[in-house]
Amino acid sequence: MVVGWLRPSDDNPSMPMPPFAALGLTLIERDWLSANQIVFAAAPDSPATVVDTGYVTHADTTLALVRHALGAAPLVRIVNTHLHADHCGGNQRLQQAWPDVQTCVPQASLAAVRTWDTWALGYARVHQHCPPFTADHGLAPGATLLLGGHPWQIHAAPGHDPHAVLLWEPASRTLIAGDALWQARLAIIFPELDDADGFAPTRATLDLIEQLAPRWVIPGHGPAFADVTSALAASRRRLDQFEAEPRRHDAHAARALLMFALMARTAPSRAALQADLQATPVFQQMARRLGQRDLAAWTDELVQRLLHDGWVVQQGDTLRVATRH
Repeated sequence: MVVGWLRPSDDNPSMPMPPFAALGLTLIERDWLSANQIVFAAAPDSPATVVDTGYVTHADTTLALVRHALGAAPLVRIVNTHLHADHCGGNQRLQQAWPDVQTCVPQASLAAVRTWDTWALGYARVHQHCPPFTADHGLAPGATLLLGGHPWQIHAAPGHDPHAVLLWEPASRTLIAGDALWQARLAIIFPELDDADGFAPTRATLDLIEQLAPRWVIPGHGPAFADVTSALAASRRRLDQFEAEPRRHDAHAARALLMFALMARTAPSRAALQADLQATPVFQQMARRLGQRDLAAWTDELVQRLLHDGWVVQQGDTLRVATRH
């Protein structure tokens, strides 16, 4: 379901207009199951491109939206900021629609895509589905990518995902951040769930974004924003809390992954959702880290907390995400 669409011609008097028209891009804002799409029109030496493709359950919607944004022009290139399933789950569908499309993924993820190693890519660990797709090129930090006729720098953005990249257009100071920076929240730092260092790389990526000093940030989720100082401050406060008490990050991750699991399913029963969580390796690992010996009781507690807080509603044994205003 699309929750917003920002075209270059939109008139929003409450804030200065972003430079999207001059950059040849259209931002399609999606919900929190599918990442945003950034569609670049074809220009000399730079083909029509989409950055990130959403989750598999919304792949047909992604295809329709990209087609609408491009008009009669074919899609020639797919670019993924990182390979979490909500950012590349539409890759296969777009490759089917445009068989000649070229797909670019972070360089460090290229081998895992080509062998379709679902454990290395993370899908097996979190029980998220991503249809297999092909990858043609790697996005190497330090290189430049032409998008909409403008050179965008590729920067490494480890933290949320160790192989993620940022796309940076220095003339307009526009940043495509993926999940490295959101306006009001901090994404799960997945390496920490695997007992690897994710906090320090996350802080380094936030420092890099501060050094770049963007005027506009296009995040992986939510609207584009210009108040980068406040967003960085909020992310750093949250990161400070997680570093001081890593168990808080585990609890945050468990809650966020449970919500994703619920949104990715159509009205699952409470029993079926909890059984799936109990069979998910990342939940098993988080339970051990949190000292939760009874996995069934812990997953039941997680669901109960979301019900209590009003994020989830239950009808009979069926669960669904609450409508919030």
